[in-house]
Amino acid sequence: MASKLLLAGSGSSSQQATKGDLSLFTLSDHEILDQIYSTHVHDDEKFDVESLFIVVENILKRSTGIVDSVVLGTQANIEHLEEKTPKPSFSPPICTLKNISCEMQCKAPGEDIAHKTALSILSKLSNYSWDAKAVITLAAFALDYGDFWLLAQLQSSDQLAKAVGTLRRVPILLKRPTLQKHRQSLVELNNVIKATLEVIECIFELEKLSNHDVKDVPQLSTGVEHIPVDVYWAIVTVVASTTQLCCLINDEDKKPELAPFAQKLNFIVTKLKRQITICRQQIEETEAYWKLVKIFRTPTEVMEIFKGLIYTKDNVQPLIDGSTKKPVNIDVLKRKNVLLFISSLDINEEDISILRPIHDAIKKEDQYKIVWIPIVEQWTEDLQKKFEILRSKMPWYVVQYYSPIAGIRFVKEKWHFKGKPTVVVLNHQGKVECENALHMIRVWGIKAFPFTSAVEETLTTSKEWIGHIGTAVNPNVENWIKDQKYIFFYGGKDNDWIQQFTKRATAIANDPVIKEARISIELQCVGKGSKGEDNAGVLGRFWTGIESLFISKTQRKTDADAVSLEIQKLLSYKNESGWVVLSKGSSVVLSGHGTTILKVLEDFDKWKEFVREKGFELTFREYHNRVLHTAHICCRIDIPQTSGKIPENMKCPDCPRIMETYISFKCCHIDGAANGLH
Repeated sequence: MASKLLLAGSGSSSQQATKGDLSLFTLSDHEILDQIYSTHVHDDEKFDVESLFIVVENILKRSTGIVDSVVLGTQANIEHLEEKTPKPSFSPPICTLKNISCEMQCKAPGEDIAHKTALSILSKLSNYSWDAKAVITLAAFALDYGDFWLLAQLQSSDQLAKAVGTLRRVPILLKRPTLQKHRQSLVELNNVIKATLEVIECIFELEKLSNHDVKDVPQLSTGVEHIPVDVYWAIVTVVASTTQLCCLINDEDKKPELAPFAQKLNFIVTKLKRQITICRQQIEETEAYWKLVKIFRTPTEVMEIFKGLIYTKDNVQPLIDGSTKKPVNIDVLKRKNVLLFISSLDINEEDISILRPIHDAIKKEDQYKIVWIPIVEQWTEDLQKKFEILRSKMPWYVVQYYSPIAGIRFVKEKWHFKGKPTVVVLNHQGKVECENALHMIRVWGIKAFPFTSAVEETLTTSKEWIGHIGTAVNPNVENWIKDQKYIFFYGGKDNDWIQQFTKRATAIANDPVIKEARISIELQCVGKGSKGEDNAGVLGRFWTGIESLFISKTQRKTDADAVSLEIQKLLSYKNESGWVVLSKGSSVVLSGHGTTILKVLEDFDKWKEFVREKGFELTFREYHNRVLHTAHICCRIDIPQTSGKIPENMKCPDCPRIMETYISFKCCHIDGAANGLH
């Protein structure tokens, strides 16, 4: 059915209405809001809306049960329906109900009339809250609908009911031919009443949840903001239902088409239930968050903290022992030091292999346990299959819990989890010893045991940071370090620069002055094979190691020391044409941009005589500092958003200024360590 719908509001809408028929159901939410907001003054009219809804619910559930019995022949057990009780002090707003009932009575069928009537009702109820508007309108309908079917029930046994029923035209509708004629319309009316009740129940539930802070339950904002539109649809549906009832009582053939209203309300119910489910999840997350915050202030036992972190309420599930692939009780964690390996399902073999040597080393003493906690917002069958594949590759314990973990918000906010793998170290009491030990494990391996912040502090303040990363590039580096040789680690995006540097550095290493001074220099081109071919995996692991060092430093302290600045400096050269790190053994002498370092090598003849007097290290550094004063190279450091705790500001490693902050986006279409070279 299509009716002309005259819209109050914009000129464009009015023009649209005059061009032809416009269905109520083509109105956008924005157009509806424009019109209904003008009817709302302020919800300062206070009354017991919950008690009124209880009464309305009692009336309509029994009335619809009677209709199902009379029309469909079903045996509705009305006597056993749950009877809710309003507050003893409840006083129904009878005048308001009669006024609204009057507004809806004896209207001609049509969407435009239903729309105008709904706006009129909203204007009459302008001082009431949105949920109260809906309940009062439905209550006005319930007065008539409940009265009609009550009289229908008492026709044969009560003379007063029979007389009043005659005025209400009850016998006309109950005649078998009339009942059969309007059977489908009665069923539709009954169904749309049930849907309206459900919509208002959901609105009530959402209103109750709105007591929570929107910061803790962000979904509330979307749901509550949309309540006025949902109330409008409930009211306009009640108006159409009243018209339907009038048409049925008068045995009229022309009746409203209720199916579109039922479809719209069912859509709203589905949407509201989804929003309520999400809100409840967010509330549970919030409660779990504050519970965990409280527990971590005074931790007593790691297993109890683990329960609070993973499981909701008492729904404790066993862990999976990766070595046997069998379930085990979480008691295996009792009084143990636990490494929580937290990640999404987007991890690869390399992420897992980093922890294998750690697991092999710590399992002998049985005082340390590794547990994988997969973070999944919404589990699906495909994700469960992916989880099973990853789980099969892990020899340690695994959380198999196909629901979002209870402490997901805590993990994100307190431990700065942003999707990338992290390792949180807890001692046997449950105290956090390190918020993310994965970075030091990547660089130092088992040497970082027991992976506490104190150990990380000691390791990252050492000038010998390049040794462990360099050894992973080329096993020969280990011997060069033992022999305290000078080592040039170098690389870059420009192959011509790499060739020039190799040529110049090789010449210096073989120069008589260097030989006479018994200075031994080795060259290690990072990311190139012995035949000059690209080795993306090695280069990726190198930069991942440097980034891990950088993050280890920045996530713990704000004051940059000499080591931090050197690592920052090197990281800023990652995407440049060339870069160099000069070390003596594993102790870093300096790192530099390809342009300035190559200039130092090209000017070797100008400073080589000072090597005999000052030594290679001091002479090289002094000349490089002189070159730096004549060069102007911007410093840029890219920090992945998923790295965890990001520093608010950063001092430039080359000058005393604070670096500017920019945001960039990147995708290299690959996974794993190779991604690190881009």
